[in-house]
Amino acid sequence: MEDTEEERPRPRPRGRTALLIAAAAALGLVGGTCAGYLVQADREPTVLPSLSQPELAQAKGDGPEPLSAAQDRRVKTDGDLRKLLLKKPRGAQEAEYLTGDDGWLDLAAYADTYKSPNDMFGELVYDEFRRAAVTGWETGDGKGVEVRLIQYRQEERPAAMEASEDAKYWADAKPGTRSWAVPGTTAGRVYVHTRPHTEPGYLPQYTAEAFMWRGDIAVEIFTWDTGPVSKGKIMDLAERQMERL
Repeated sequence: MEDTEEERPRPRPRGRTALLIAAAAALGLVGGTCAGYLVQADREPTVLPSLSQPELAQAKGDGPEPLSAAQDRRVKTDGDLRKLLLKKPRGAQEAEYLTGDDGWLDLAAYADTYKSPNDMFGELVYDEFRRAAVTGWETGDGKGVEVRLIQYRQEERPAAMEASEDAKYWADAKPGTRSWAVPGTTAGRVYVHTRPHTEPGYLPQYTAEAFMWRGDIAVEIFTWDTGPVSKGKIMDLAERQMERL
């Protein structure tokens, strides 16, 4: 609806009265300023405090010692990420199913581990994927372990934490799943899937997973067996891997 003339606010009048008020205000300001100068002139000068300050005692020594390489976590995580992975246990065989190159997963290789690699590739670019390391081993027919460390640049947001939370959501959504918190971690959890994956001609496959994060690194652990995977097994893998970070 258009505004009518009565609804519109009218401008305040600008005329002779307004000019007289402005002139009076100006004269009052000048008069007040002059009076202030006269009052100040009759007063004794005020002694100002000294500009110099007492010297402060300096702490002795050269300051705190820099952290050693063993104490500084950034030294570890910015180095060879593969050295932070769990070591293959004695008697286990190197996994032939691992993708990547010499323990490294580049952006494309890591995206290819998902059901929709093309979509995941774009997500990882958005998440500021930096690099990923992987290891794995087999302990018999239908039994194995895979561990991944995925590192993000995190210049915009905590992508490692977000990736871990997403993974936990999907793990928990699988039917017949039980989960437990990983002690000593920030919201890390292990998941044991009690319903096996079955396929004609193959033994049933039971699986368990663990998802955690620390700093700019997200941790993914997968293990599978022809029989039910115990909570103790996946929890042991999770705790020992986090100790290395």
